[in-house]
Amino acid sequence: MKNHKMQSISCPHCGHHVFVEIDTTCGDQDYYEDCSACCNPIHLNMHIDDLHHKIELHIDSDDEQVF
Repeated sequence: MKNHKMQSISCPHCGHHVFVEIDTTCGDQDYYEDCSACCNPIHLNMHIDDLHHKIELHIDSDDEQVF
């Protein structure tokens, strides 16, 4: 598994395609990046599944609520 990877995602606010760099050297991560088109924050939650050699990346807007 590579340590750094570029991934294309879709902004949950405006739908613009954004490239984000995924760094797997620090394990699971929860962070924010701003959209280059609309400047709104994108919430990224990354989980590394070493057993199945997978990276799970969950993307949402910061204003979504969970009930």
